[in-house]
Amino acid sequence: MTKSELVEAIAKEAELTKADSERALNAFINTIKKSLKKGNAVSLVGFGTFDVTKRKARKGRNPRTGEEIKIPAAKVPKFRAGKGLKDALGKK
Repeated sequence: MTKSELVEAIAKEAELTKADSERALNAFINTIKKSLKKGNAVSLVGFGTFDVTKRKARKGRNPRTGEEIKIPAAKVPKFRAGKGLKDALGKK
């Protein structure tokens, strides 16, 4: 599903205009980004948790040359699905 398809689905489900739905989705995404940037997790009970984890620096290889390279440490976003989402996907 693309962002435009998601906006359309939200508009239909919530009985909003596509413009309102897009603004709401953008606000949701931006709010999560800001929270993660501050180092805070975002928990949506029954859906899941967005969090930031630290990845250690490590050595890697350039696939073209085979040369060893250093990959710097980084903060990376992580999503853990909640029980409600897992249950919804697990049922047939």
